[in-house]
Amino acid sequence: MASVPSLASSVEQRVSDALVSALPEAGAADPLLRRSDRADFQANGILALAKKAKANPRELAATVLEGLDKGGVIKDVEVSGPGFLNITVSDEAIIRTLAARAADDRLGVPLNASAGTTVIDYAQPNVAKEMHVGHLRSAVIGAAMVEILEFTGEKVVRRHHIGDWGTQFGMLIQYLLEHPHELDHKGGDEEASGEEAMSNLNRLYKASRALFDSDEEFKTRARARVVDLQAGDPQTLELWQRFVDESKIYFYSVFNKLDMDIQDPDVVGESGYNDMLVETCKLLEESGVAVRSNGALCVFFDEYKGPDGNPTPLIVQKSDGGFGYAATDLSAIRNRVTDLAATSLIYVVDARQSLHFKMVFETARRAGWLNDGVKAVQLAFGTVLGKDGKPFKTREGETVRLVDLLDEAVDRATAVVREKAEKVGLTEAEIVENGQYVGIGAVKYADLSTSASRDYKFDLDQMVSLNGDTSVYLQYAYARIRSIMRNAGDREPVAHPELELAPAERALGLHLDGFGALIEEAAAEYAPHKLAAYLYQLSSLYTTFYADCPVLKADTPEQVENRLFLCDVTARTLSKGMALLGIRTPEKL
Repeated sequence: MASVPSLASSVEQRVSDALVSALPEAGAADPLLRRSDRADFQANGILALAKKAKANPRELAATVLEGLDKGGVIKDVEVSGPGFLNITVSDEAIIRTLAARAADDRLGVPLNASAGTTVIDYAQPNVAKEMHVGHLRSAVIGAAMVEILEFTGEKVVRRHHIGDWGTQFGMLIQYLLEHPHELDHKGGDEEASGEEAMSNLNRLYKASRALFDSDEEFKTRARARVVDLQAGDPQTLELWQRFVDESKIYFYSVFNKLDMDIQDPDVVGESGYNDMLVETCKLLEESGVAVRSNGALCVFFDEYKGPDGNPTPLIVQKSDGGFGYAATDLSAIRNRVTDLAATSLIYVVDARQSLHFKMVFETARRAGWLNDGVKAVQLAFGTVLGKDGKPFKTREGETVRLVDLLDEAVDRATAVVREKAEKVGLTEAEIVENGQYVGIGAVKYADLSTSASRDYKFDLDQMVSLNGDTSVYLQYAYARIRSIMRNAGDREPVAHPELELAPAERALGLHLDGFGALIEEAAAEYAPHKLAAYLYQLSSLYTTFYADCPVLKADTPEQVENRLFLCDVTARTLSKGMALLGIRTPEKL
């Protein structure tokens, strides 16, 4: 089905046509239409046009009003202030537009005709290291952007650029070769759980790090082992692969807790670009983009300087021949643009790496790997803070393990669900399932309802609250609608455009009609927090509607059907919007 024009776009087109008719010399004119608390919409564009044409703005507004085609969409228009138009749409137009949206599986949200291919780099844990609270935001924000972009028609390629290469593997592998009995306590049991796999790896990492820091001879052997790894020594590679495989068991168990689908082909770590590193350096040096400085291959930028005032370079290859992160990131860009035909690259990475990515992107532009046909964006995110406003740590001052945080969220949410269970008739299995949905949803929503670039406080008590801007509030609104639908018996949701709407019905209907435009905006700006804000407002408007407008006890059968129709469209919009954020909507809560 074709996309459904919103009421805002219909009104905007009518005002624009009237503007052109009133002032043809101005050409196509933007009416600057906005939602308004004085009417449904306000057109503010007449002021600028009148100034440009040296006309009286109120007189021009009156002329525009006179020539405005209301066409069953616009109910009332008045000139306000120095030349604003306050526009009220008809109740009939609201219900007819929503009925057209309801007839479409996509709720009338348009597909982008000029969609390209986006590669999203997100959820980047490190091999042989536990995932901590710092990994949460990249995973949650990235997964939401994947869903939003795919829904608008973009082809999305997921990439999980895991840390699976470098000095620490020389250290780990050398330690294991010298202490083979410590590989695991299960005799190589490949069915170890994610937690068991990481517990074993974490123990090995700590033991090898302690030896690396205290024994110079071991440190020398470990560094030599890195060379063996890079050279493809079979024994070294075999043990490295074991570390990677064990870590993946753990990664996938954590992502499963997060209710996220991570596919093995999407995991392309630092090692995936090894074969390209030498060529990347050669291309940069031959083109003059990078130069040798004290033996290292560097790219210099006039605009980035260190504390001493000297330019801060991007080091692509170290003086000892080793490759830095920049070489891998630049090789990844080459791969994504050339082999994956990407038109957009999005990196969901901590804001503290902003300088690195600015320099990497600029280097890729100078080399011609990024051009006008390909854009690269760092979707930078802030820090997760504790209630005290400081970076989230345990009482002992250590980084919080992600699995512990998720388990606690589910435990808290399950307790909240259990309190209400008897009232709504939940079985024990439903309590457990809903506890998962509410707990994980609460963690995701707290992250996604904050602009990515901002820090936010991690407060589980607030996150699982039924009140305020929380996912539980949204889930409860959805469950309330589903309860009404179950109790409706043989009464069906049917749109009745002929009915007069109550103020709460109008407000709900107008907000529902803005879903498509909001999705387009969230996709274009890489801003999932805007979708979260839309859904919270939708739930709030529904709560007002529920209080003011009896559904099953409405005055007439037609009014019952029309209010059931508004309930149904609200539920579908909430469910789709929450799904795009990666949050489940339980039928009962």
